[in-house]
Amino acid sequence: MDSGEAWLKEQGAMREAAERIVEAAGFRREAAARLLEQTQATAAECLVDPEDDLGMGSVHFPEPHLVGAGRRTAQRALASRAAAGMVLHGYAGRREYWERMHRELDIIAHHGFASYFLTVSQVVDDVRHMGIRVAARGSGAGSLVNHLLGIAHADPVEHGLLMERFLSKERVVLPDIDIDVESARRLEVYRAIIGRFGAERVAAVAMPETYRVRHAVRDVGAALSMDPDEIDRIAKSFPHIRARDARAALEELPELRRLAGEKEKYGRLWELVEALDALPRGIAMHPCGVLLSDASLLTRTPVMPTSGEGFPMAQFDKDDVEDLGLLKLDVLGVRMQSAMAHAVTEVERATGERIDLDAVPEGDPATYGLIRSTETLGCFQIESPGQRDLVGRLQPSTFHDLVVDISLFRPGPVAADMVRPFIEARHGRAPVRYPHPDLEESLKGTYGVVVFHEQVIDIVSVMTGCGRGEADRVRRGLSDPESQGRIKVWFAQHAAARGYDAETIQRTWEIVEAFGSYGFCKAHAVAFAVPTYQSAWLKAHHPAAFYAGLLTHDPGMYPKRLLLADARRRGVPVLPLDVNKSGVAHRIELVSESKESKEVWGLRLALSDVHGISEAEAARIAGGQPYASLLDFWERARPSRPLAGRLAQVGALDAFGANRRDMQLHLTELHRGARGGRGDQLPLSGGRRTAPAGLPDLTPPERLSAELGVLSMDASHHLMDDHATFLEDLLCGLRAAAARDPGTGRRCWSRAPRPATQTPPIRFRQNGSSSPPWT
Repeated sequence: MDSGEAWLKEQGAMREAAERIVEAAGFRREAAARLLEQTQATAAECLVDPEDDLGMGSVHFPEPHLVGAGRRTAQRALASRAAAGMVLHGYAGRREYWERMHRELDIIAHHGFASYFLTVSQVVDDVRHMGIRVAARGSGAGSLVNHLLGIAHADPVEHGLLMERFLSKERVVLPDIDIDVESARRLEVYRAIIGRFGAERVAAVAMPETYRVRHAVRDVGAALSMDPDEIDRIAKSFPHIRARDARAALEELPELRRLAGEKEKYGRLWELVEALDALPRGIAMHPCGVLLSDASLLTRTPVMPTSGEGFPMAQFDKDDVEDLGLLKLDVLGVRMQSAMAHAVTEVERATGERIDLDAVPEGDPATYGLIRSTETLGCFQIESPGQRDLVGRLQPSTFHDLVVDISLFRPGPVAADMVRPFIEARHGRAPVRYPHPDLEESLKGTYGVVVFHEQVIDIVSVMTGCGRGEADRVRRGLSDPESQGRIKVWFAQHAAARGYDAETIQRTWEIVEAFGSYGFCKAHAVAFAVPTYQSAWLKAHHPAAFYAGLLTHDPGMYPKRLLLADARRRGVPVLPLDVNKSGVAHRIELVSESKESKEVWGLRLALSDVHGISEAEAARIAGGQPYASLLDFWERARPSRPLAGRLAQVGALDAFGANRRDMQLHLTELHRGARGGRGDQLPLSGGRRTAPAGLPDLTPPERLSAELGVLSMDASHHLMDDHATFLEDLLCGLRAAAARDPGTGRRCWSRAPRPATQTPPIRFRQNGSSSPPWT
């Protein structure tokens, strides 16, 4: 039984506990001493040897035969596959690539990590064979071996990426490769990994859940016996911030203004909420971490099933696993990958064209024209207002430009004012300067501005003569203020020994030292730039399918109604909800075609957008299409009365003849009457149209209001269109697109609904106050 005292006690407390136990058991008082002796003897036998019992001090990879090594050693199998990749990618005749490959293989062999690379390669191959989009991210994209194995997409030699940023002989930690997969199919990937390696070798990483403001409000509110609806209202009002910042947020955030007026009413609530900050709330499955080991995993790692899917989950978190010599593979579910996969599937379903996004043309003029226009809503990494401003100023025309753009739009470079000098030099408005001619090769791609980790590695290596592995160790030390003084002395001594003058050394050191706060890994930026270009290519060439993917998987920062407005602005017809044509997900549909003009594809809204519809109801409606009449739909789709009413409100039943108010009346009559027959059986009333009942139809404003209420989108037209004439007379009559022309010279009011409330993590000061605690 649980005594409620499961903690370590001091000697006196243990003696008192033993005396209580023997007294309750009816033994003499002397038995307490024997009980303590037996407890101590049991504890002495419960020793854990970190090496023998937990396997610490060594690395445990899946056995080579599981990753296709057969009778060969893992290193020989890796070398063979890398050489095959050289031929497959067309590098066989390029000496530079062979030298780079052998150098990387030597580093891998030095650490004995061949099985690691084979394991990750096997996982990626399995995922790709399942038809799931997969891509590597992070510093692992800088390895040519990863590229040759098919793990990473971009050519690291072409893009100037360094293996040493990922792995070197001087770097003794386990390598870390993250892979992005479609978010909608992430659990399929988990099941495939378990199927390949076995449940005795695979476990998800655990993650402690700690209190943040929303959970704290809900639990404290329940403990205070507050009204559940009131608790829900308060919790949903807050952004996702620390619990300790609840009262500060009430003072600072405009979206909490109403709640701030009730602050005194809930004084005790806020006090207890902030007291719970960061305290453990439970344990959960890490959103992406997966452990892979040999068959001894379960003898060294406590495992429990997760709720729901029942995946095995280790009791170790991400910080524990490296010490235990366990391979952690981060499998990240990325909604943009799902959105692009959906778009590609829709194009093939509707047209028969099969698109390979990994082979789309490089340097496509339409794609870069779209990016330079800043019409990049929905595009990966370049859709935020700040990013659209940056791409407009930078005007990318190459893949390298996208890499730089992604790297510059980070808190560090913005805070250090690195964006402005780069833009000025890029467009010839400022001279390009290098700290020393020896560094021109490293910095010419960024106009003398240090942007990437890899550039700092090169600078340190060139000026001190050390290897890149040692230079990366120096780079990592820059983030530690206590190490910077020692590194500065080392840098100055070694640079002076190579003949650099004191002024050059000082100037270069200032650049390197400042870099510690703002640099970005170029390999990571290259990995991100690939889906950035792919998503922009889809938007430029298959806009309807692109929006279908976005609206189905919701990968970005904007609400759906804003994406619909963007679709209309770019000439994509938005087709209304229709129970005979709409699917569970958003689809594309041919609107018009002729020999004289190109095909026009529209975007058909999805059943899943209807408020309150379940997956089963949406699937049942789509599966029964087409429906001959309202009665046919009622009997075979079997919608609930509230759902049928919402469908009628937004025009999904318009094809059956009656206006929307008449349709509500007919639905009420059907609901009252007895429903005979069976589902999926065609009704005798066949193709008859629903007779009008004489009620007036919904007015356009009523229709728009219904759409916003049922779909959370203004589907038929933009909600501001009804006020266009009034606003044109009241305001200056200048459209937003024209306002971007610097030659307008006019000062105007803007009119637009607020699309969303964002509380971005940026640093600011207002009236001399300090930055809010959530920045």
